[in-house]
Amino acid sequence: MARTTISSLFGSSPVKPLQAHMASVQACIVELIPFFEAVINDDWQTAQAQQQKISELEREADKLKRDLRLNLPSSLFLPVSRRDLLEVLTMQDKIANKAKDIAGLVTGRKISFPDPMGPQILKFIKRSIDASEQAQTAINELDELVETGFGGGEVKLVQSMINKLDDIESDTDKLQVDIRAELYKRENDLPPINVMFMYKVIDWIGDLGDLSQRVGSRLELMLAR
Repeated sequence: MARTTISSLFGSSPVKPLQAHMASVQACIVELIPFFEAVINDDWQTAQAQQQKISELEREADKLKRDLRLNLPSSLFLPVSRRDLLEVLTMQDKIANKAKDIAGLVTGRKISFPDPMGPQILKFIKRSIDASEQAQTAINELDELVETGFGGGEVKLVQSMINKLDDIESDTDKLQVDIRAELYKRENDLPPINVMFMYKVIDWIGDLGDLSQRVGSRLELMLAR
């Protein structure tokens, strides 16, 4: 009976729903790989189908976000700071939103990068998705952190995961610089409006890595507190 009373005092942990949301975000963002493969192959029918799939998965992630916000316990005995948790949730949500925006812009304007840039774009996309996957790996350790009271070897493990995430994000920065340089060399041979939107797509792909790193940064703040 005492355990039931304590459980009701602490409320249900929001950690599992947060992890479920990140899994939904990751399911959304990985669809950018077949999306860009279709774009590079000039298969716009498949690309549009993939774009619709990404939008649907983003809506599913958005529903999980709303459910977590609406059902987040207001108890003072949450295992993590309510503010920290909501900030992590916001960063996760922005990753899925950005994936939807990228696919929408590319299909809406039928943006096709010059043939030699296709492999670079795919490599860039995949490394950006690696960053999101690493953020998910770190978030999946949050329940273990709570159980250990944010102490012991679990903290070192998560910190190493965050360090790896930083390294992956650094890789995406380098890839972004290389792709922008390649596009710059070809600008004069392409319609100026198309070039402008290509740069925007490149920047938005780079945002995927940046946002994933911010998920890690918010988690790092939890460790510090």
